[in-house]
Amino acid sequence: MPVRFLLSTLKTGVKPEEYERWVREYDYKMVAAFENYLSYRVHRIEGTILGAEDATWQYIERIEVKSLEQHDKDLASPAGEEMRRQLYGEYLDRSKNVYFTTQPIV
Repeated sequence: MPVRFLLSTLKTGVKPEEYERWVREYDYKMVAAFENYLSYRVHRIEGTILGAEDATWQYIERIEVKSLEQHDKDLASPAGEEMRRQLYGEYLDRSKNVYFTTQPIV
């Protein structure tokens, strides 16, 4: 199953506890409503990223889905659009995001 990762940085002035509350109270619940998601978790990055000491990323998301095509459709749905409106309108600096998709080696 594909796993997408997102490295992200908070907008200037956003307190980590505000974003993390939104993740717990809204984001996790919204994602749970979609059957395509197998696993979804946001992790706070602590300390220096070795090999990228100047990086400003503060969080990494791990998103495991059944289908990347369905994932894109879910994000384009009204619920997905609202989630992204809140996420990028209030919390994350989208210009600093890094995304990549992986396939597990089995």
